[in-house]
This record gives sequence, C-alpha cells and structure tokens, in this order.
Amino acid sequence: MKIGIVCYPTFGGSGVVATELGIELSKRGHEVHFITYKQPVRLDLLGSNVHFHEVTVPEYPLFHYQPYELALSSKLVDMVKLHKIELLHVHYAIPHAYAAYMAKKMLEVEHIHIPIVTTLHGTDITLVGSHPFYKSAVTFSINESDAVTSVSKSLKQDTLRLFGIKKDIEVVTNFIDISKHTNHFTDCQRAMMAKDNERIITHISNFRPVKRIADVVKIFYAIQKQIPAKLMMVGEGPEKEVAEKWASKLGIENQVVFLGNSHEIDRILCFSDLFILPSETESFGLAALEAMASGVPVISSNSGGIPEVNIHGISGFLSPVGDIEAMSTNALAILKDDETLNRFKKQAREQALNFDISKIVPQYEAIYAKTLAKSSTQCQDC
Repeated sequence: MKIGIVCYPTFGGSGVVATELGIELSKRGHEVHFITYKQPVRLDLLGSNVHFHEVTVPEYPLFHYQPYELALSSKLVDMVKLHKIELLHVHYAIPHAYAAYMAKKMLEVEHIHIPIVTTLHGTDITLVGSHPFYKSAVTFSINESDAVTSVSKSLKQDTLRLFGIKKDIEVVTNFIDISKHTNHFTDCQRAMMAKDNERIITHISNFRPVKRIADVVKIFYAIQKQIPAKLMMVGEGPEKEVAEKWASKLGIENQVVFLGNSHEIDRILCFSDLFILPSETESFGLAALEAMASGVPVISSNSGGIPEVNIHGISGFLSPVGDIEAMSTNALAILKDDETLNRFKKQAREQALNFDISKIVPQYEAIYAKTLAKSSTQCQDC
C-alpha cells in the first residue's frame, strides 16, 4: 500500500506514535509518505519506502493567522496525485481530519477517490475538540472519515459522550517497540546522575498544566524525606518555571535536574528506578508505557486511559488525581528495598510487552485493507 501519514511532528505522544507506525509500516513493505510542516522528531531514516513532504504556509499580511489547513489540504492533493497515494492516515481530528476531508473532495472532482483513516489521540477531543468553537467541525470531520480509531477505551467513551458520532470507533492502542527498550548501554554510568545509594525518579512530558507538574515535585519531596533520591525532569513547557519555583521553595533544587527536551529518553530511563505521571487526564499514557518498557514502574493518577496501561499493584500504582500523599506512599512502597523494586521493574516490563509494536501494527494494516476494499466497492457506483 501507498500510505500518507499526517501528524504533528513534535515530541508529543501522537507525533511519536504516528512516526513509529510509519517506520514500521515501511519495514513491512508499504510506501509511507509523511506530510506535515516539519520532519517528525523521531523520523531519522528516509529512503525508498519512507518519504517526507513539507507543508509550507506562505506569509501573507492579510491573514492574522496563516491558514495551515488550506496549505495542508493543497499539499495532500498534490502528493496524492504525484505519488499515487492510496490512503490517508491522519492523527488528530483537527486540523488534520478536516484538511484531509477537503483534500478528498478536491480530488473527487478529478475522479480520484482517497479514503481517510482518522486516529483520535486525546487533546483533539477532550480539550480542544469539545470547545464550542470547534465542536461542529470535529464532529463533521470524524463522521466524514472512512474509518476512525482511538488509542484507548476511555478516549472512545469520551468521544461518544462529547460528540454526535455516527461512525464506529475501533480501539487500537498506542504501542512501543520493545526491541528499542532493551538496556544495551555499555556506558550506563549511573554515577553521572546520582550517588550509588540514591534512587532516580523520572518525569517526562510537555510540561502543560494538565500534567500537574507541581505534583511531581511535591511527590518527590515526600520521597526524598524518607530515602536518598534525585528527580530527573525531562521536557519543556509552560509549567517548567512553576516546577523550578516549587523545587526552590521546598529546598530541594539541588536534587531536581531539569534536562529539557531530549533525544536520549531510552538512556535516561535506563538510569531510572521510578516514573511519576500524576496527570489530570491522559488519553493513553504513552510516557508511562515507554518507562515500563524500560523496566521502570509507574506511579500515576487513575484518570483517562492510564489504568488500561499501568496495572495497579503490578506495573506500579494508581491514585486519584491530586492525591499526593497516596502517590508518595505508593512510591515509597516500591522503592523501600531492592527486592521489591526489582519485582516491580520485572512486572512493568512484562506488562509493556502487551503493547509491543508487532501486536498493534497488524491491526492498523487490517483497518487499511478493510477501508480500501470498502472504498473500492463504493467507487464502482460513482
């Protein structure tokens, strides 16, 4: 198949999943075309089966906000025609599904029929999409897609609750390439980050308010009062300054390390003993899954799709949003001795195996094949 993938090319979960999906599809013999405004951060390899096409939005003084959707739609039309792309897989309902629909209608004028598979990731539904300004457009884009998937059961339920959806939504979870999370570092020098007697706690996110970054610091504060520990904060975002202020206010600024955005997540997780994800909501919790794949147990909230990933008492512990005391207590229960910690590390890794890329990508391939077959049947009546 020749597949066009549209995604946000950033450090966020949806962009990571879309990129890893495209790379794996190319390894399975499909021709994959990434179409977005910048090369995705995890797209290191371009070749005969993987291509990147940049969407350029010309500056024009008439527009207060440059019309990215229009530029994307036009680019999609051009790329479908030039490369004979058979199917578009768009990640995020808005603006991507909306732009893909416009491209589809433009192509139909030329008797080219391109089916659209839309994957819902979370923010496009729970935060942005439910806003009154966007709700009609999101509902329309989902209903006009040829196939729709969501990354968790929780997100599917939220979508059906918030919108008037007439399409079937198939749950295809996020995934991890387990082979990339095997500790192969010969220079895994833990001493570079912490002393031998210190536990290493990690948080990775885009530091948005929904991640409850201050809670991470407060949980760590309670941990380090009981056992020697260091906190690694990975990412950038609007709440970073809040976290820095809390670390200073609590007098633990020397024990909290802010690493910014990093391409060495696997190396950082290789050092880690515990991962903290106290988010207000998560449609899935990809960061938690990446930690678990590296054998790092997770302390998290019980919101959204997280309980579908992090199994309470097995790969870590779940607590109500904002319950810092419970999360701190659970963290100490895991970290209290090496035997308990090693057991949770092993169990976290085993739970992550359920989401290995080899089990998930065939589900997308089946959806593509079914969607193409249905589109072909419909086109016979066009």
